[in-house]
Amino acid sequence: MKVAINALQNAQGPGAAGGVARRPGLGQRWKGSRNLLPALLFLGLFFFVPLIGLLLRGVLEPVPGLGNYEQLFANSAYTRVLVNTFSVAGLVTVISVLLGFPLAWAITLVPRGWGRWLLNIVLLSMWTSLLARTYSWLVLLQSSGVVNKVLMALGIIDAPIEMVHNLTGVVIGMSYIMIPFIVLPLQATMHAIDPMVLQAGSICGASPWTNFWKVFLPLCRSGLFSGALMVFVMSLGYYVTPALLGGAQNMMLPEFIIQQVQSFLNWGMASAAAALLVAITLVLFYLYLKLQPESPVGNAR
Repeated sequence: MKVAINALQNAQGPGAAGGVARRPGLGQRWKGSRNLLPALLFLGLFFFVPLIGLLLRGVLEPVPGLGNYEQLFANSAYTRVLVNTFSVAGLVTVISVLLGFPLAWAITLVPRGWGRWLLNIVLLSMWTSLLARTYSWLVLLQSSGVVNKVLMALGIIDAPIEMVHNLTGVVIGMSYIMIPFIVLPLQATMHAIDPMVLQAGSICGASPWTNFWKVFLPLCRSGLFSGALMVFVMSLGYYVTPALLGGAQNMMLPEFIIQQVQSFLNWGMASAAAALLVAITLVLFYLYLKLQPESPVGNAR
């Protein structure tokens, strides 16, 4: 019996006594926290300090108070910028989901070699220069571009459609750029789904449509939710594509911030708009943590 007790204590560790493990002392906890000091100093100097300075400028310049925020929501021109920003971000997110979901599904279903090639093509589009991709869409969508010529040759339109320097070009260009950011998390989620789960649904009498809505789609919710949130947040802060494909009448919030700094030297208004973007991002991330459904993939195996 004494030998068994000694073996049990040895298995619990040298700090165990009577079956109760000792908590790490203050010195051990300080050593563990000390390892985090470089990372905390880096975040403090290069993230929190500039962020605090940004927030202070929004309420201190040109005069102390909330005048910048009041003007941001009261001025009709500024309100239109906010409406354009959220409408474009929402529309780009919907289009990216509608196009990215079947693409991720195709990558998952095709044989492994073909799926790897398709995934590499998606990654290659991400690695290509953003300016090159945006200028390519500028060439394709202009009045004498390939898209208008094809539509006129097919008899769909009689005259060229204006698809650049407006919200149409911005939505098309940004949707193309954002699709990979929703394909990657979706494809990873779909790849982790056990095919036996779908076969079990079919054996239980579910039709293919019911199997998709009741079994497959709920298993994809975590990847779909995280990918859509990533696309929406990135679309809120995108600058290059809206600046090249959009127009002055369809300005978005990042363009507005650059204009306030470079053209008017209005750092207070620019800081207030930037702080608004940061606040929206934090709120969306908080909702993501609270509302994200737990992935049932691991339970389904």
